[in-house]
Amino acid sequence: MTPTDVTDRLADLRADFDRSFTEPARQHDAEYAELLAIRAGGRPYALRLSQASGVHSDRPVTPLPGPQAALLGVAGFGGAILPVYDLAALLGHPVPERPRWLALASGTPPLALAFHGLDGHFRVPASIIVAEADGRAGRDVLRGMVPLPGGIRPIVDLPAARAVVHQLTGHTTYNTEER
Repeated sequence: MTPTDVTDRLADLRADFDRSFTEPARQHDAEYAELLAIRAGGRPYALRLSQASGVHSDRPVTPLPGPQAALLGVAGFGGAILPVYDLAALLGHPVPERPRWLALASGTPPLALAFHGLDGHFRVPASIIVAEADGRAGRDVLRGMVPLPGGIRPIVDLPAARAVVHQLTGHTTYNTEER
């Protein structure tokens, strides 16, 4: 590269940078979805990263006695103790082994959902997600489907999973505005 080529390239980069301030801001959340491809109870699912505040592996979970099979126990996160629920059990699947991964659901009250495998992170156009209605009753935590490498995966809605946990624990209200 000659000095003139470098000068021309720098001028182009400066012009592109300046032009970026005149263009409308992109709506990344509207155009794309960040997803985690996971496995719970031996079945493939996806989680929206926008609904999670963290993902952890091999975090110690202290078991608690109680009637809820889905409640694995509690775990510490940044000085807070959170309940940990098995996603496979919430979805009605048998739980073959103790889950390795924990996803912290965004919003309040805080809770963690445990799952068995992490297959990868994907950024997909929002237009390829087949959405389903939110107004479902009962224990349904699935909201849509997404084609990912290896097949189509149902999408677990973390706010809906929190609502199911509230139903299991006898709480009748939760904030749906956090979706």
